[in-house]
Amino acid sequence: MKKLYKLLSLVIFSLILLAPSTSARASETIYQYSTIDSLLLGIYDGDLTVKELKSHGDFGIGTFNGLNGEMVFLDNEVYQVKVDGKATPVEDSTRIPFVAALTFKTDSILKIDSASSLDDLNNKVTKALPSENIFFAIRIDGRFNMIRTRSVPGQQKPYPPLIEVVKEQSIFKFTEIEGSLIGIKSPAYVKGIGVPGFHWHFITKDRTAGGHVLGCKFKNVVAKVGSYSNFLLQLPKTKNFLEADLSNDKEKELKKVEKDSIKD
Repeated sequence: MKKLYKLLSLVIFSLILLAPSTSARASETIYQYSTIDSLLLGIYDGDLTVKELKSHGDFGIGTFNGLNGEMVFLDNEVYQVKVDGKATPVEDSTRIPFVAALTFKTDSILKIDSASSLDDLNNKVTKALPSENIFFAIRIDGRFNMIRTRSVPGQQKPYPPLIEVVKEQSIFKFTEIEGSLIGIKSPAYVKGIGVPGFHWHFITKDRTAGGHVLGCKFKNVVAKVGSYSNFLLQLPKTKNFLEADLSNDKEKELKKVEKDSIKD
């Protein structure tokens, strides 16, 4: 009997050693709060706090309750870019209706000789990735010839749908600017839940301005790329989310919201 107990103890100990650690799983996980379709519908209030968000990573893209500006989550600091284009750190108690976040890691380095537009950047990054079926995070620190961003004004209830809000967006153009371009690339099958394809935000090196990226031009930069094979979705428990009709396809609305109306 003692031999059996020793054998069982050895087996259990071996399984513990072989099991993926919590930190290992976290390093492979994209965390998302709420869905992009609910944001498109006008559900701009969530119950996730910035403090809780930071427990899920140090890098991400999202917005704030009332749709009050664009979020840049970088190096474990959360910045809010309001309608004036200025970026400021936010308090841990600030609440969030939608965000995608992760612990950034560098699995590969991609040298990009140039990008003439955001579409050009997306195409070059896509060609360098090993798969279209998992998630990737991209970080580009450097000097950019041009970055065009936007932010939107905070909204009052009853909230209009996002496609109406972006008609009031403020657009900012940065030239010969140093900063960080951060992006998340999601598979096509997340449609309705996340943003299929690329979603980019930008913040200046001094962390004073930025926004949701609509366009870019640059030469000779290095992109750090991390791959993520786990997806964790947390849904809000707010009354508006629980009672919302999320059955309609909003793919066309999302494309209009993400599109840059300015042609260089």
